[in-house]
Amino acid sequence: MKNTKNNRWVKNEEIDLEVCGDGVARKILAYTDEIMCVENHFKKGSVGALHCHPHTQITYIVSGVFEFEIDGVKKIVRAGDTMLKKDGVIHGCVCLEEGVLVDFFAPMREDFV
Repeated sequence: MKNTKNNRWVKNEEIDLEVCGDGVARKILAYTDEIMCVENHFKKGSVGALHCHPHTQITYIVSGVFEFEIDGVKKIVRAGDTMLKKDGVIHGCVCLEEGVLVDFFAPMREDFV
């Protein structure tokens, strides 16, 4: 995995996809200690298991259709939608149509690098 910490310019095509689950892969894009950008690729039917972490997270749906659960509430989201998940809130998703999500974490996810 290429270290992109504190890099001003991160070219997506230079970052390899890292498999992180059945049908799920990610690219760690630009980040500092304070914030991190991660691109997630989901195949249809793949699951982002329910979990929580001590980071505030914003997710932007680039493509696809997902059923997200945040703090016990489920909603269908599509390209252009965003979700806010404050630190400690339980959340997860199921991919209904293959797609890409971009996550922003504050602070950065040390467990990802």
